[in-house]
Amino acid sequence: MKVTFLIGTSGTGKSYQAMHLASQRSIRFLIDDGLLIKENKILGGKSAKREASRLGAVRRALFMDPMHRKEVLDILEREKPDTIMILGTSQKMVDIISDNLSLGEPDEVLWIQDLVGNEEIKLAQKIRRQEGKHVIPVPALQLKKDFSGYFLNPLKALRSLGKESSSTAHDKSVVRPTFSYMGNYTISDGVIRSLVHYSFHRFPEVSPIGRTFVQNSAAGLRIQLEVRVVYGVSIPKTLRKLQNRIVSEVEHMTSFHVEEVLIQVRKFQ
Repeated sequence: MKVTFLIGTSGTGKSYQAMHLASQRSIRFLIDDGLLIKENKILGGKSAKREASRLGAVRRALFMDPMHRKEVLDILEREKPDTIMILGTSQKMVDIISDNLSLGEPDEVLWIQDLVGNEEIKLAQKIRRQEGKHVIPVPALQLKKDFSGYFLNPLKALRSLGKESSSTAHDKSVVRPTFSYMGNYTISDGVIRSLVHYSFHRFPEVSPIGRTFVQNSAAGLRIQLEVRVVYGVSIPKTLRKLQNRIVSEVEHMTSFHVEEVLIQVRKFQ
């Protein structure tokens, strides 16, 4: 197996550039912050950005937890990758990751400052410093369940490094982890209820009655409400459209994953 290290201090844009670099070198597998990624898809592991403290995040990224390490080792054994790229903030960090996952010595060591201009690195560091945001090199759709309740936005990047150019776009996601000094990202249930009720403006034949209940679980938001429907309306078709509208409105405005919207018809008019 050919092993490539990508090294750069925190906030210099490693994860942002990783998929482009891997594509240039025909590398299909990445190890980044506790995750094993194959071609923009998470195969296993657990993101260090989900940890509640910086120490926990470091241990997760280094695969110090035996169960976490075994999960990824089992997947690597099954997939048998020909090439893999390990991301880290220092030579020591990538050496430890490679050792813990039995990947051996690197065939190539890349330093982000040799591949990206100073202006791009300064911009990445400014975003990290001022906004506390991190990039994970997979689409937001894959992260919604695992990062329910976090700041989470999709980021489609089309970049070129140095004098090389590429027409390949790679989906990435921006998250703000719980240990960020910017604080936790929270939205009150009242705001969620207001967004749910706003969704009704395109459905004059349906109106909410009673209280809308919002439950925030590890899997995402569960929303339950009761409605009044105009007599003669196709209930299944109308409520299905309303469910989709509520999900779209809440997820777009809050970045929370909506696990379920339960609508009960109580009255007709």
